[in-house]
Amino acid sequence: MTSAEHDRLMRVNQANWDARTPVHLASRFYGLDQDLDPERWFAPFEWEDLGDLAGRDVLHLQCHLGTETIAFARRGARAVGLDFSPASVAAANGIAERAGADVTYVRANVYDAVEALDGRRFDVVYTGKGALCYLPDLDRWARTVGRLLRPGGRLYVVEFHPLLNSLGPKPAPGEGPELLLRHDYLGGGGPVHRDATHTYTDGPAVEGATDSYEWMHGIGEVVNALTGAGLAVRRLRESDELPWPRWPRMVRTEYGWWRLPEPRIPLLYGLLATR
Repeated sequence: MTSAEHDRLMRVNQANWDARTPVHLASRFYGLDQDLDPERWFAPFEWEDLGDLAGRDVLHLQCHLGTETIAFARRGARAVGLDFSPASVAAANGIAERAGADVTYVRANVYDAVEALDGRRFDVVYTGKGALCYLPDLDRWARTVGRLLRPGGRLYVVEFHPLLNSLGPKPAPGEGPELLLRHDYLGGGGPVHRDATHTYTDGPAVEGATDSYEWMHGIGEVVNALTGAGLAVRRLRESDELPWPRWPRMVRTEYGWWRLPEPRIPLLYGLLATR
């Protein structure tokens, strides 16, 4: 697939995320009508891996509503969020203003981040939890991240495990308790087209742009893209927990996330790399 075709499909995705934004703002899933608790979207191991962020320049790529970005600001970081959806960036600005959080949001395609941020460098680049599947070219992404980091800077990817993506992000209609592989684990098979009037949240139906495209990326592809761009992988964690109950039989953890009682399978991973 050509880069021009990639760009076209990403424009389709941008329109889809513009249409998703009002649905997500109204959803119980995000709970934005309640007191904002951005740290509920983080596993404890994330803060351990990220370390002290006070006084650090932190960039959150593909930030959507910017809830996690606010958590970085509250921990003392100079936080910047970037997303390609104008509706998401506008919503994120409103959420941060209501929360009294000092966050800067920039609208740009992730591949154009270096130019959109005027060549600014960061101590930490953070991304994930449903971000990489919307990128057709991980090699290009990794090169972009390398240009965004200062020497010694850290990239932290916390992403849904490819095994979870293979099982599907939400139960199919009438699905029983069995874990069924429905999609590829490995990339290279081209984009997966979806036409859905409902997203991963509750809330009203999506109006207008319901088409979207996703690309599967195995962990090996992610690691090779980063090392090929000159980054060094320092740590890789696989976790059996999720921030929402993907299956009805999941049980709640002590800090409010969810895990399957059995079998123990990876549902999320955290990858730390340095420039």
